[in-house]
Amino acid sequence: MKCVDYIAMELQASNGWIFGLIADMQDEPFTAPTPNGGNHPLWVLGHLVFSEARMVNVFMKGQENPLEDWTDNFGIGSTPTDNANQYPTFAELLAKFEEVRAETLAFLATLSDADLDKPSHAPEEYKDFFGTIGQCFATLNLHIGFHGGQVADARRAAGREALMV
Repeated sequence: MKCVDYIAMELQASNGWIFGLIADMQDEPFTAPTPNGGNHPLWVLGHLVFSEARMVNVFMKGQENPLEDWTDNFGIGSTPTDNANQYPTFAELLAKFEEVRAETLAFLATLSDADLDKPSHAPEEYKDFFGTIGQCFATLNLHIGFHGGQVADARRAAGREALMV
């Protein structure tokens, strides 16, 4: 298996696993994963969509993030709130995820394994994790899994049974 095929497989798997967990929380989008708060599912969804668009467009392609106006709500350092008026709707975020993920997979399909070693356009302070195109994809997949755990905890906090054990 080529590395780019493995990356595509991971991204496709996250569509069902992680984003399936998120989609299951549409009726309780502001459920905190712990009694002390945390990142609720709606914020996680928006953050993952924003971050993927940023990673692919800015860090990998050297272009602008088409979702730059989402920075205050979903960027690094943003704080989730329960104010629904502050966010796009869950349905809008899911639709935007589908669009961004399709663009990510289309870009990946243009790459060879050798392209994964090419330098990224990430800022210098991020080069340890995002220095190459391959590192960007690896970190993108880790990031999705990290936040997926928060949504799994939010589901349990909402009284839902585990989907996977």
